[in-house]
Amino acid sequence: MAVDLECIRGDRVLFNNLNLDIRPGIILQIEGRNGCGKTSLLRLLCGIMMPSEGEILWNGKSITRERAEYYCDVSYLGHHNGIKGELTALENLHFAQALSTPKPNSDLYEILARLSLAGFEDIPCRHLSAGQNRRVALARLLATNTTVWILDEPFTALDRKGIVEIEKIFEEHVKGGGIIILTTHHPLKMDDSYYRSLNLEESP
Repeated sequence: MAVDLECIRGDRVLFNNLNLDIRPGIILQIEGRNGCGKTSLLRLLCGIMMPSEGEILWNGKSITRERAEYYCDVSYLGHHNGIKGELTALENLHFAQALSTPKPNSDLYEILARLSLAGFEDIPCRHLSAGQNRRVALARLLATNTTVWILDEPFTALDRKGIVEIEKIFEEHVKGGGIIILTTHHPLKMDDSYYRSLNLEESP
């Protein structure tokens, strides 16, 4: 998926000669101290940034040449939720589906209920709490039909109940052949058969 990646910020090399081969059914946690390039790597992998050297491949093709095809298969959630405050939770999911491929037979009310947002479907997101807005952002993963989820600190602002539910959703996604690449300070409780980790400070 990634071949000989190099990332330079300012005059500092964050990492180089980085190779990743991530197969379906895997959760890869990117680890390392603050400033080592975790977020930069995620942004490279989802095509927001371009590497100084190397390339990122999807289905054997460079994403720079097959960007539209790749974006149809990728969902990215950064530090910011990327939702529209003037829209309701339900409207935000409809908006996400309009920009991507809707998951077949998805019930948006059921998705929001699973994320503890039942009764909040028609409230503008600017009136919701930080944790509720994060749940709306995460609900988009269930509303759209993407294979690769690239997530930067997805558990931010979630309570324990929310974290447990998101961990279940992650397990379901990879068991169905999905791929998750994420950073998190939360210790993941994942089956070793599909959990991997990469410490950027230990990479070549």
